[in-house]
Amino acid sequence: MKQKIRVFIEEHLAAREEGIALKDDDNYFELGFVDSLFAVQLVGFIQEEFRIEIKSEDLDLANFYSIDRIVSFIREKKND
Repeated sequence: MKQKIRVFIEEHLAAREEGIALKDDDNYFELGFVDSLFAVQLVGFIQEEFRIEIKSEDLDLANFYSIDRIVSFIREKKND
């Protein structure tokens, strides 16, 4: 799961062009590598790839700011 998320994020972040390697717990929003388009793409990717429904109440930045947080969020949603 982490590898799929990492590949998606690295393919869509400006950090990729700057040669920056992100760690699983790096907050790429705070690092300034993302924009609103990326956030929408990320939510769509997670829904499609992991077959979960992300509701409006799930759209909290805390669920998506790092690879580790995304993995935790997906696991929580799959256990609902």
